[in-house]
Amino acid sequence: MASPRTITIVALSVALGLFFVFMGTIKLTPRLSRDAYNEMKRAYKSYVRALPMLKKMGVSSILLRKSIGALEVVCGIVMTLVPGRPKDVANFLLLLLVLAVLFFHQLVGDPLKRYAHALVFGILLTCRLLIARQPEEQPPEKKILSVNGDELPLIREAAPEKGKMKVS
Repeated sequence: MASPRTITIVALSVALGLFFVFMGTIKLTPRLSRDAYNEMKRAYKSYVRALPMLKKMGVSSILLRKSIGALEVVCGIVMTLVPGRPKDVANFLLLLLVLAVLFFHQLVGDPLKRYAHALVFGILLTCRLLIARQPEEQPPEKKILSVNGDELPLIREAAPEKGKMKVS
């Protein structure tokens, strides 16, 4: 049976991955929701207006929106379907992206209700990354002690930390 840690990581990965695929798709095309797509277009225009250096670098609101949307879709697919280390890389990229989006929202002075979802999903991405990076706990090794021909199970105690003496 899978450990609770593994179940948590898989559940968070799938949920977060599907959310970012959905949000990225809304940024890329009006097929899912024309209203949400138009709102994204308006929001990204305000982000570029608030950061004139983007305009100087040749980054239009369309390029910014489509780049972020494509990155969300790709990282969301990786989070949902690809096993192993790429999930952690996608998680980290999405976390950086969420931080950038939070910065944009703060820059234009949006109220909390407009970016609360980004804040919540940023926290979830952080939790998933922290859980995934923790080492898996190993169950204690069982040894058999033979006393007068009888075998008794023994649980091996963890070795004392280096430089410390274990006192019983």
